[in-house]
Amino acid sequence: MGMFNDKNNKSVSSGPASPSLGGKSKKVHPASHRGRGAVFIILIFGFLAFSLSYPVVWDKSIDWLNSLAGTEVMPHFWQKPFKLGLDLQGGTHLIYQADLSNVESSSYDDSMQGVRDVIERRINLFGVAEPIVQINEAGSNYRLIVELAGIKDAHQAIEMIGQTPSLDFREERSEIEKNNILAKQEEARKKLEEGLELDLEEQAILMQDAYFIPTQLTGRYLKGSQIQFDQQTYQEEVSLEFDGEGSRLFEDLTRNNIGKRIAIYLDGVPISAPTVQEAISGGKAQISGDFSLEEAKELVQRLNAGALPVPINLISQQTIGASLGHISLDKSLRAGLYGFLAVLIFIIFYYRLPGLLASLALIIYVVLVLAIFKLIPVTLTLSGIAGFILSIGMAVDANVLIFERLKEELSSGKSLGGSIDEGFRRAWPAIRDGNISTILTCLILFIFATGLIKGFALTLGIGILVSMFSAIIITKSFLRWFVGGCLEKYKILWK
Repeated sequence: MGMFNDKNNKSVSSGPASPSLGGKSKKVHPASHRGRGAVFIILIFGFLAFSLSYPVVWDKSIDWLNSLAGTEVMPHFWQKPFKLGLDLQGGTHLIYQADLSNVESSSYDDSMQGVRDVIERRINLFGVAEPIVQINEAGSNYRLIVELAGIKDAHQAIEMIGQTPSLDFREERSEIEKNNILAKQEEARKKLEEGLELDLEEQAILMQDAYFIPTQLTGRYLKGSQIQFDQQTYQEEVSLEFDGEGSRLFEDLTRNNIGKRIAIYLDGVPISAPTVQEAISGGKAQISGDFSLEEAKELVQRLNAGALPVPINLISQQTIGASLGHISLDKSLRAGLYGFLAVLIFIIFYYRLPGLLASLALIIYVVLVLAIFKLIPVTLTLSGIAGFILSIGMAVDANVLIFERLKEELSSGKSLGGSIDEGFRRAWPAIRDGNISTILTCLILFIFATGLIKGFALTLGIGILVSMFSAIIITKSFLRWFVGGCLEKYKILWK
């Protein structure tokens, strides 16, 4: 038997281990200790997610503690409401038929995108939070579907949406004229702040554009706009082409404003203000600048929306009351809660202690997903809630695969720690393949489907991604907590 000493004077032997002297050896389970640290982190994140998803419990507890202490030092949790869709919050659903009879077939898509952009901006000015405006193509028929969640004055919104986009070109005011108007507007605002009434002239001053003057050149003289690239720099440019009368007006406008800006307004909002380099004749011009491709496309769509008027006619209007939306939400939540409780009862009854741990992991999974829905935020609809509830079933399915593998490993005589590792390893390919195929389906639905199906695909996809984390990380950490513990020897709890 050979022996040598290292530089720290520790004896290292190549022979059989000799009995230890001077006390009893202790059994250490490093995997168990690592698992406990992970469990504490998971529980902290679960608590924060629960407080974000349902802050009432936190707030009531803080109010009670503050009342005991006689102070208001401890704050309430961050309040961020769920974003509810039209079918849950109530609102107005409008369908418009677009008249493309005066538009060339090659310009259908650009014209509809331009009109959609205009309508979205009009609705935002009206004060509707994050409206949904979609283009629906059925053969040669193009429709706009507009959803206004929470809208109360539907008639005013309909009037605003139904207007044909208005495009006009404006020349820059002189510095003296601009400063005079700005000074008068400031005086009018001060009067308003002091609670004084404005006369008609002061009201008109407030509505006046201090920087640009309207001209006779409008969108009806513009034949079209498109993207082109500079032959030398390959930088994106936006080209404009006017008809005969528009060419004459544009030439006069550019000749009188060399070195100045000409602003292009769509529905009274400036969308571009290029500087005139020279008088432009022939009715063709280019707007150059530091455009990205997306910015150039957006400008072309807006120009074409005003240049190619696309009348839209309201063909369907549906108003959903807030009370009906509340009833639908209440029934959906009740159905989801009952189904979730039934799943928990079944999995605890069938898998005993692993089922109990999986139930705790599922509860954390639910509050994590709800917190993500708030943070993104995701617009929750009835179909979206259905997708979320379905994802809970997918999360349970992953746990079932893991626990069946775990029981097989335990039956073969392996230790609990080894069975957990091997069970997760063998179950992972089935979990991975099943979830990836579902995620790909969700991705396809989200890209190609319409509003309600998009909501279903989005919530289901998010739920599946979090469910994979829940099954592989959270459930495994909870199981490893018991490795080396007193409950490990009770096989009836695990098989």
